[in-house]
Amino acid sequence: MMKSYTLISNIKMLAGILDKNILLKKGAEMGVLNSIENAYLIIENDCIFGFGKMEDLNEGIQNIKISHEINANNGMVLPAFVDSHTHLVFANWREEEFEMRIKGKSYEEIAVAGGGILNSAKKLQSMSEDELFIKALERLNQVIKQGTGAIEIKSGYGLTVHDELKMLRVIAQLKSVSPIPIKATFLGAHAFPAEFKNNRKGYIDLIINEMLPNIAKENLADYFDVFCDQGFYTVEETDLLLKAAAKYNLKPKIHANELGYTGGVQVGVKHHALSVDHLEYTGNEEIDCLLNSNTMPVGLPNCSFFLGIPYMPARAMIDAGLPVCLASDYNPGSSPNGRMGFVVSLACTQMKLTPEEAINATTINGAYAIELSKTHGSITIGKNANLIITKPISSLAFLPYNFGNDSVESVLINGKVY
Repeated sequence: MMKSYTLISNIKMLAGILDKNILLKKGAEMGVLNSIENAYLIIENDCIFGFGKMEDLNEGIQNIKISHEINANNGMVLPAFVDSHTHLVFANWREEEFEMRIKGKSYEEIAVAGGGILNSAKKLQSMSEDELFIKALERLNQVIKQGTGAIEIKSGYGLTVHDELKMLRVIAQLKSVSPIPIKATFLGAHAFPAEFKNNRKGYIDLIINEMLPNIAKENLADYFDVFCDQGFYTVEETDLLLKAAAKYNLKPKIHANELGYTGGVQVGVKHHALSVDHLEYTGNEEIDCLLNSNTMPVGLPNCSFFLGIPYMPARAMIDAGLPVCLASDYNPGSSPNGRMGFVVSLACTQMKLTPEEAINATTINGAYAIELSKTHGSITIGKNANLIITKPISSLAFLPYNFGNDSVESVLINGKVY
């Protein structure tokens, strides 16, 4: 391939610089966001080639020919966000449930009444694969424009063999056209379909004996997820399902402890889960369990904000020495918003993270949670040039502070303005 060099000049602050050997940040390290003020950055084709202070630019470009220059105009440059937990493929929104919650119905009450996940499943089952793809592609393009440079997408609104495969095929289609990396997660164990309400074992057998073999045959999933929580899948059921998925080399990334202290964290760690996500109910026992593991705890503050439920105790977790990742949980029921900039704002205002911690949680730690931290999530020579250029802003803190407005001026994907 012919080498092409792009220069980003006049950067107020180049933030999120990391050595290539650092694949995640934990504890006190999360409060450090290495940066250079008054900087430049050079991209070779689609990867970061070099960076430094503007006063040293001539030295940095002396042996190369710049073919394109982007003037950051005193904006900041950061690694693009990595959103490690989304349900971006769905049929339609669920604003009717939003009104039910306003009138006092709980998440569990709405689910029992046929709302929630089963509502989304009913809508998805009646929609064609082509239409699902078109809708999902629109959402994907929207979140990229807002600064997302890599993403995970789950199934889980199908709940039949046909429709779970349909969802995963849509994600595979998205992978084939997407300019950013996509990881696919099979979440057939999201809820129990109405017809299996009194036959939980029957649906679990369907996942194990029909869904998993077909998904493996078509190579449709990178990960396996279970909604291990109060009113959904028990620890024992989750344990059985994770053992079955392991036979197909599907690593666990599980929903845990959104609705109570249910043992989801512990069963996830037992199975060496890549991440355990939600964790609104996390105490000392869960923190101790995570400290003795390589499992990434993932918080979903958009969900807490929208449902009015507790936030993951990220402050206590970082102070205990844990890494923390934050993701959007983009979905039609509990987080109808995939803008990662808002996640950063909630991290600071509601979870009491510093701006530096919040950015590390949504970049390098997000990349770790979907096994992309060798190529994404930081300003590192050789890593993919998926970057955010901000508008001219006064400080890093202005990003979460300015929560109602978009501070992103432009997004570079694979070294090109998107």
